[in-house]
Amino acid sequence: MPFPTSDTIAARDNGAGRPRVSVIVIFLNVEAFLVEAIESVLAQTYEDWELLLVDDGSSDASTAITKDYAAQHPGKIRYLEHAGHGNRGMSASRNLGIGQARGEFLAFIDADDVWLPTKLADQLAIMDASPDLAMVCGAVLYWRSWSGGEDQVFPTGHVFDHMVFPPEAAIELYPLGSSISACPSDILVRKSAAERVGCFEEHFTGSRQMYEDQGFFVKLFLAAPVYFSTQIWLKYRQHPGSISAVVNNAGRYSEVRSYFLNWLESYLADRPETDQRVNDALSRALRPYRRPRTHHVLARLHRARQRCRVAIDRFIR
Repeated sequence: MPFPTSDTIAARDNGAGRPRVSVIVIFLNVEAFLVEAIESVLAQTYEDWELLLVDDGSSDASTAITKDYAAQHPGKIRYLEHAGHGNRGMSASRNLGIGQARGEFLAFIDADDVWLPTKLADQLAIMDASPDLAMVCGAVLYWRSWSGGEDQVFPTGHVFDHMVFPPEAAIELYPLGSSISACPSDILVRKSAAERVGCFEEHFTGSRQMYEDQGFFVKLFLAAPVYFSTQIWLKYRQHPGSISAVVNNAGRYSEVRSYFLNWLESYLADRPETDQRVNDALSRALRPYRRPRTHHVLARLHRARQRCRVAIDRFIR
């Protein structure tokens, strides 16, 4: 795919004084990581953006840090909060940012993550080459070396470097499929596309926030083309305070997944035009919760078939 150059992108910037990209950082008590995330936005090679810092009721130094950045960069960086400095959750905070965003595109970066410098420039080039494209994201660096661990790169999606039309991504990617889904901090999405699908689902609160991004992604994957690049633009920090780590360590993963699947069932029930393959994938995902004995038998049969295939392959060789 021939992508525009950075000069071409600059020529398309909105001349009305509005930034082309609205970057949204949501945060709650992350003073240890927040500056690094903000600085990675300031370091972008593409500069026509605004930064919206959305405070979800922090009680540590995060509020002061972000207000200071907003004071240093008036017109470029804005501080936002819920009424009464309330804690509304991740999805409500993302939606607050979207509601205040002036850009044609939305980018999110969680306060514990870090962007590589060409993230916005590279992703805008892909989006500009395909005006019908709703979202782009790339492979993700699972960042453990910051605390002495070993980094790993994981591809997002099931096919790479070309447009994926609905509902394919919804079927193939987690949580209905087996391929790795997008990371919110890595996406660039058209604001119009996000608004068409109703933005983020605000009922995913507390431990359910582990799936709050998946509620948005599945709606988008069912509605519009997306693009999974092989490029790496995100350092996705791995640490024990992340929502995924907290939920898994508390043994609540199945509960949260079940909540998501039941919500998705209700969402699809209102959309009879949904591709039957999506409904079939959802039925398979729900089977462990609705028909655990059947699921156990089928899982054993599947493992037995896999062992047979391995034995046959070894015999043929």
